[in-house]
Amino acid sequence: MRILFTTTPETTIFMSMVPLAWALRTAGHEVRFASQPKFTPTITQAGLTAVPVGRDSDLFRVARMTPELLETARAGLHSPWDVAEDPGKAEYRRMLLGYRDAVEEGHKPENFPMVASLVEFARSWRPDLVVWDPLTYAGPIAAKACGAAHARVLFGVDVFGVAREHFLRLMAEQPAQARRDPLGEWLGGYARKYGSEFTEDMVCGHFTIDQFPVSLQLEAAGLHYERMQYIPYNGPSTVPSWLWKKPERPRVALTMGLSATDLFSGYAFGVQDVLDSLADLDIEVVATIADTEKAKLRHVPANARLLPFVPLHVLAPTCDAVIHHAGPGTLAAVARHGVPQLSLPYSFDEPLFAGALSAYGAGLHIDPERTAGDTVRAQVLRLLGEPGFRAAAGRLGEEFAALPSPNALVPRLEELTSRFTKGS
Repeated sequence: MRILFTTTPETTIFMSMVPLAWALRTAGHEVRFASQPKFTPTITQAGLTAVPVGRDSDLFRVARMTPELLETARAGLHSPWDVAEDPGKAEYRRMLLGYRDAVEEGHKPENFPMVASLVEFARSWRPDLVVWDPLTYAGPIAAKACGAAHARVLFGVDVFGVAREHFLRLMAEQPAQARRDPLGEWLGGYARKYGSEFTEDMVCGHFTIDQFPVSLQLEAAGLHYERMQYIPYNGPSTVPSWLWKKPERPRVALTMGLSATDLFSGYAFGVQDVLDSLADLDIEVVATIADTEKAKLRHVPANARLLPFVPLHVLAPTCDAVIHHAGPGTLAAVARHGVPQLSLPYSFDEPLFAGALSAYGAGLHIDPERTAGDTVRAQVLRLLGEPGFRAAAGRLGEEFAALPSPNALVPRLEELTSRFTKGS
């Protein structure tokens, strides 16, 4: 088969797709990965074949994030996706306006630079399957234009599918003349441009590939999900010598992922305050801190090791607890190893993941506005001292391990591709 992956140039989203791309490649399929030209080195660095499409854009870079946009981004989910967190917000007019804003302010500017060129390539190369993340609607547009099967790969909670389920229900309850669908209308315009009509699969794919166990996930009732084990990919990595042996003291890691400094203006809490709160404990703190954040520190406690990067899939198994932002990739990489987690969520679906992790018993979380050194210290002491957290984290790790690996999922993807390609 020929499989075309596509994403907008966001590193964390791309990293979540790499293991599946390689599984298909090593199974003998032809794989191409399309994104904006500037993202080509990131793709090829992962050993994948890049297809530069369209032109470069910088929609959500730090330089363009105003204080107002930062505050909105850090407020968690907003309409239409916040119904996944609070179904009581599922009101037609409210969601209609939410979808309108999402299309005009996000989906259009994110995808427009890629669409025409991606469609041109897809029609030339003729992929059997197009794989896209939930924000890259250029993927289903191209799949529709060339008649390919297509699938979403989730990078986090499926707030997109859940919100769509609520919206379709509410829209069906409206008088025919009052029904509007900003997302469907936008996608339908592209479908007609390339010789077809809008169908609902353009919103959520013929099927969805989910890398999280049901215990941490939300699902839309009408969608087809295929589960796959999350496999961490951290980009180029080196194992430092101090990670070759087991630490002498309990090890606590602190990592806030890439998005805090790539997309926002920095961390949403005081790193110095947190490090100081842990300074007198008989533990080793390993903090992967961006250089911009490290420069803000006044001093580094004696029990803390600060580094700009350590491969998390190597660090996590040596830890007794990990403090992080509840980013999907970070949470999953830690969960695989049965390590208790303290979440400090600050954006999009992170509060949902943090809440689910706490409900499972595998960790604790602190609301962003309450994140301070003393609260972090108290929760870390609980994670280290109460064995129930380690036991629950171990069970969660077993759930992750029980899911099919990307390689094991390949035959199922072959089957589904054949089914939906014939159906188109």
